[in-house]
Amino acid sequence: MATPGRPRPRTTTRDQAELRRRLAAWVGRWQPGATVGGLEVPPGNGMSSETVLFELRDPDGTARRCVLRLAADPDAYAVFPVYDMERQYRVIRLVAARTTVPVPRLLRLETDPEPLGAAGFVMERVEGRVPPDVMPYTYGGNWLFDATGAERGRLERSTVAVLAELHRITPADGAGFLAGAPGSALRNHVRAQRDYYTWVVTGRQRSPLIERGFARLEQLWPRDEGEPVLSWGDARVGNIIYQGFTPAAVLDWEMAAVGPRELDLGWLVYLHRFFQDLTEASGLPGLPDFLERGRVAADYAEATGYRPRDLDFYTLYAALRHAVVMLRIAYRQLHFGESTLPRGARGAEVDQLILHRATLEAMIADRYW
Repeated sequence: MATPGRPRPRTTTRDQAELRRRLAAWVGRWQPGATVGGLEVPPGNGMSSETVLFELRDPDGTARRCVLRLAADPDAYAVFPVYDMERQYRVIRLVAARTTVPVPRLLRLETDPEPLGAAGFVMERVEGRVPPDVMPYTYGGNWLFDATGAERGRLERSTVAVLAELHRITPADGAGFLAGAPGSALRNHVRAQRDYYTWVVTGRQRSPLIERGFARLEQLWPRDEGEPVLSWGDARVGNIIYQGFTPAAVLDWEMAAVGPRELDLGWLVYLHRFFQDLTEASGLPGLPDFLERGRVAADYAEATGYRPRDLDFYTLYAALRHAVVMLRIAYRQLHFGESTLPRGARGAEVDQLILHRATLEAMIADRYW
C-alpha cells in the first residue's frame, strides 16, 4: 500500500527476465507444450506477496490470462516474517468449496522454492476494477469516487455480504488448520500480533505508541468474544475486484486466521478511515459517509442475524495492527535508503514513522469516534 505524500517503497529486487525464464520452464513441466507470454509486474504491486500477470497459452492455442502469486522476495526486507503460500492456497480452495464468495480459479500450487525462486501458486485472472490505493480512491479521479451515492451504497452492502457469507465457515467446517493454540481465538490472534511487533522492532527502536495501544486493548477486552469463524484478515475494498458495483473476486488471503467476526468488520471500517483521514488532512473532502461504522454493523446484522459488538476494541485493534505493518514498511524504507531517521532517534521520533499516529492516539484516548 502506497503512502500519500511519500515515495512509493520498492516492492521487489527480483530480476524480471530471470523470473520469466523460470516461469516458462515451470509451466512446461506441468503442462507440456504450453507457453508463457506477456509477463507483467503491475505498477501497484504490493509490498508483501508478489503479483505477476501473464498469459498462459495451451498447446491447442487456447489463451488464459493468469496471475502468479509468489512469496515475498527475501532480499527485499519482507513485510511479514513468514509467507506460507500453501496456506493461502488452502484458504482460497476452502472458500470456493464452502461458500458463494467469489474467488479466482486456482490452477497450480508450487511449494518448492527452487523452480520459481520462491513458493507460489497460479490462478486465473478475473476481469474487473479495483478501488485504487495509489492515489487512494478517497482523493478523487477514480470510478468509485465518481460513482453516485446509490452505487457506492450497493458496493458497500455487497462487500459486507461477502463477509457475512465468509463467516459461515467455522473451524469445524474446515478452517481448523488456521487455528492457533487451544483456548481463545482472539487471545491467540493478539498474541500473534504482539509477536509480529517484537519481530519488527528487533534490532530497531521500539514504538511507545504501539505499546500503549496493546495496553489499551487489555482495558477494552470483550467480555464475550463470540464463536470463532474464518477471518479473511485483509478485508478491504482494495482487495476486491468488482464488476459494476458487485464483488467478482476476493483477493489477498495471507492474513487469514480464525477469530471473532468483528476482526474483519473492524478492519474493513478502519482501512477506509485510514484513507479518509489522510484525505481530509490534505484539505480534500474524501468520502466521509462511505463504510460508516454504524451502517456497516447494521448491514451485517441484517445479513446474518448477528449484531456486531465491541467495535471500539476492534477498530482500535485494526489501527494498531496497521501501525505495526506501517512501522515495518517505514523501517524497510530506511533499510533501502528511501528515507532517513535522525541517528539515535527514540520514542516520539520513532512514532513519527507511523502515518496514522494521530488516529491511533485518538482511539487509545477514546476521542476518535
